[in-house]
Amino acid sequence: MSFDAWVTAAVLVVLFATLVLTHIATDLVLLGALTLLFALGVIDMKDALSGFSNEGVITVGVLYVVVAGLQEAGGLALFAPYLFGRPKTLWRAQLRMMLAATGVSAFLNNTAVVAMMLPAVSDWAKKLRFSPSKLMIPLSYAAIFGGICTLIGTSTNIVVNGLVLNYAREHALPQFASGLAMFEITKIGLPLAAAGIAGVALLSRFFLPERRPPMEQFSDPREYTVEMVVEPSSPLVGKTIEEAGLRHLPGMYLAELERNGELIVAVEPSMKLEGNDRLVFVGIVESVVDLQRIRGLKPATDQVFKLDAPRRRRCLIEAVVSNSFPYLGKTIRESHFRTVYNAVVIAVARNGERIRKKIGDIALEPGDTLMLEALPSFVDRQRNSRDFFLVSAVENSRLPRFERAWVSVAILLGLVFVVMMEWVSMLKGAMLAAGLVVLTRCVGWQAARRSVSWEVLLAIAASFGIGRAIEVTGLAASIAGYFTQLASDNPRLSLLMIYAMTLLFTELLTNNTAAVLAFPIAVATATNLDVNLMPFVIVVMIAASCGFATPLGYQTHLMVFGPGGYHFTDYLRIGIPLDALFLVLTVLLVPSIWPFAG
Repeated sequence: MSFDAWVTAAVLVVLFATLVLTHIATDLVLLGALTLLFALGVIDMKDALSGFSNEGVITVGVLYVVVAGLQEAGGLALFAPYLFGRPKTLWRAQLRMMLAATGVSAFLNNTAVVAMMLPAVSDWAKKLRFSPSKLMIPLSYAAIFGGICTLIGTSTNIVVNGLVLNYAREHALPQFASGLAMFEITKIGLPLAAAGIAGVALLSRFFLPERRPPMEQFSDPREYTVEMVVEPSSPLVGKTIEEAGLRHLPGMYLAELERNGELIVAVEPSMKLEGNDRLVFVGIVESVVDLQRIRGLKPATDQVFKLDAPRRRRCLIEAVVSNSFPYLGKTIRESHFRTVYNAVVIAVARNGERIRKKIGDIALEPGDTLMLEALPSFVDRQRNSRDFFLVSAVENSRLPRFERAWVSVAILLGLVFVVMMEWVSMLKGAMLAAGLVVLTRCVGWQAARRSVSWEVLLAIAASFGIGRAIEVTGLAASIAGYFTQLASDNPRLSLLMIYAMTLLFTELLTNNTAAVLAFPIAVATATNLDVNLMPFVIVVMIAASCGFATPLGYQTHLMVFGPGGYHFTDYLRIGIPLDALFLVLTVLLVPSIWPFAG
């Protein structure tokens, strides 16, 4: 190997050691390794910055905006109940989620599937009180399982098919003149997907961590009393309390229900909701935000609908009543709070006590914490006011634009259709969809900018640059040569070595880079052995997509890294057994489906 190849190998060792042994942010570690390779002259500026102009990286960033449109408009709430349901156990939840993700990603790019489902799965986990760390890696893996089931399921399959077409033209091979059929890879993809789903369900029980979000680890002394009304046209009408998802809200409980003047204190889970039912909840800040996002519920106070600005521009704000508040001892109604402050009180917290009064009848005292619905400018106006001690906006509390829900869903379905029909590329389709969700006001431009996870994009972009270093220094070629020497003249052993080599490239580089590097080696091996090329093509397709042991193996792994609260070692524990399972099954099944003598 060249000197630069040895330097690259040393940097990789330090990179992996840092990721495994420390909790330094993944994007910082990857950027540090890229900087070191560039500073030492191993790669030039073009290679170092190759990931920052890569179509896949930009596509991921644009898809965050599309998903923000779904989330802000409440589009996710339309289909999430049908996809996920309300399973009672964790393994049922994992199974249902993985089946949905696998089915969708067979016909839509894996990255788009994970970007679309990530916020929905996160909210779903919270409602079911399951740790997100038990669901996020399975979501990423399931998207990969679906991707290997059809030719268009992942960009890797399309890249390899393009390489096959080029090779067929150059060598005049009529059997490959039209490339691979749409469902050719399905013959091996479906069995592997089934084995993968079963394997994840089993392995996750032992190897995935149980990490609870902070809101479940610590008690919040600010327990708000919130009144909500079921709208007469609400989709919740006719559903039981449990079916509506109002029984097991995290950090919140349904205290009582008022119907036609009758107060029901012990609300049975089997009780069916009716229009104009008044529900009283007691819970913490995050749960109040979640409650506002449930379609068909609205704040009980009609003052909300008398504010000057439209609801889509408002957010939730916390404010603590001071000793000099001019309306101490008066009720919220008597103080004309909405008129004076252009804000509406939707919930009140008082020293951990339950306030058994309607919002308008609560007499305010010093130290009361108010949950307000108002314009963001309220914070700037009242920050230094003598009326309140503390004023702060609640994070991610923009109210859903439910009237735009079907618009956001239609845009997403349109994106899926035009990409599946290959009328536009994934990037062009995503950019058009992102523009439409902003233009149709499914999401505001400021919220769209905030929705992009720059940490994920930086990590993915840096990994492309590191991959280029492994390629241009000859380190990849040296690894490939070592593997092919081990295989000797045994076709099945050669197949195993090609899989192992491609898998190693996938874990260290990216899926498409691994496919491009491994394809010529696989072709040369099949030619030297004078056997059918198809088994080797299929093995490259599978191995280049199915890297499970590091967050670098596939960009969706990095997308779920933060939301799942994962460490680098979490991927190693569950990914290595899964890598081994796919290797063994692929090497055993592929020659049976596509014989070497074919």
